[in-house]
Amino acid sequence: MGKFIKTSLVAIIISGLLFSGVTYAEKVETTTVQNHIHKEISLEKRELPERIARFTFDSGLTFEYPDAIRGVYVTGHSTGGSRFEKLVHLMDTTELNAMVIDIKDDWGNITYVPEETSPLHSIGKPYIKNVREKLEVLEEHKIYPIARVVVFKDSVWSKERPDLSFTENGQVWKNGRDESFVNPFLKEVWDHNVAIAIEAAKLGFQEIQFDYVRFPEGFEKRDEVLTYNMGEYKNAELDNVQKRVQAVTDFVKYAKEQLEPYGVKVSVDIFGYTATLPEAPGIGQNFSKISEHVDVISSMIYPSHWTAYFGISKPDLEPYRLVSEYAKVENKKLSELANPPISRPWIQDFTASYLGKGNYIKYGKAEVEAQIKALNENGIKEFLLWNAGNTYTESVDYTPLN
Repeated sequence: MGKFIKTSLVAIIISGLLFSGVTYAEKVETTTVQNHIHKEISLEKRELPERIARFTFDSGLTFEYPDAIRGVYVTGHSTGGSRFEKLVHLMDTTELNAMVIDIKDDWGNITYVPEETSPLHSIGKPYIKNVREKLEVLEEHKIYPIARVVVFKDSVWSKERPDLSFTENGQVWKNGRDESFVNPFLKEVWDHNVAIAIEAAKLGFQEIQFDYVRFPEGFEKRDEVLTYNMGEYKNAELDNVQKRVQAVTDFVKYAKEQLEPYGVKVSVDIFGYTATLPEAPGIGQNFSKISEHVDVISSMIYPSHWTAYFGISKPDLEPYRLVSEYAKVENKKLSELANPPISRPWIQDFTASYLGKGNYIKYGKAEVEAQIKALNENGIKEFLLWNAGNTYTESVDYTPLN
């Protein structure tokens, strides 16, 4: 009886994988697969999970990892609109070679509409009406596709499920920008975001980039005021700071494990200043611990986002120096890890006029190249450009040391 169950289980698993778009990793023919089933009958029970893990998903699209990722941020609206063609042309005519595309945006919306049978269908928005066709265009132009998934900042879901958020006086708490967050302590929240990432991988994205993998800024001042569920971390023998660090780190580790069968890289966006500290106490980000569980770490090091740091009183005025000083600190931090991830920082291609007169400069060709040069001189060859409107500076040399 036990042998029959094992035989049936293997047959069902392999059959299901073959007809769901999942291909056998060794590309065997059907007859070989059938022979493989009979061979599996003799396996010990403990070996079965290991053999099953050898099957991986195949999206049907093929992308090669470039010599180094040099990418730009692209919203769902830009991907689904006329700007997409302009950005493809930018890639074709420069050394840029990757797009980071919003799949779950800063408010919690999925930027395309999943199939009606998907549990994610209700939060889909028709910003990208033909996401698979867009990926096919990227494949044709050899542009590496990265899916950006905003994780714990999620105003849409926190409104629907206050029990998964942070509340104050019975209402979902919002920050000064009218944004709310879901709770990183809760496994249901993890699974929701991992499900979105898996769908992106099935579409053909080669990498999942998780953003806002953290608690709200300044949470250390609110953790005793707001009402929220600590889930399985409630009874952990850790102080609240370490509970937050553990929850954020555990999510990253869990997401990486769940995405393993889909063959995608996993990256995480992280505040630049976290590399300069043991850990950021309020938001739960520990640079080294997160880095241990990702393929790529992307620190947001826009000069405009720093206060006086590294001895630089007005960082936005000195993009080369700011990035160079940061790169030295990050290199040291990563060198202490047994298996450091790829470093791929976010750099600035926008003008931060909101800083006020005397505190900012207009960013253009020289300022963008200065940041890239500073990274390259410190051995960091990959980068991502941020411009919220997806309008990027023209005539930039993106490989200044090559």
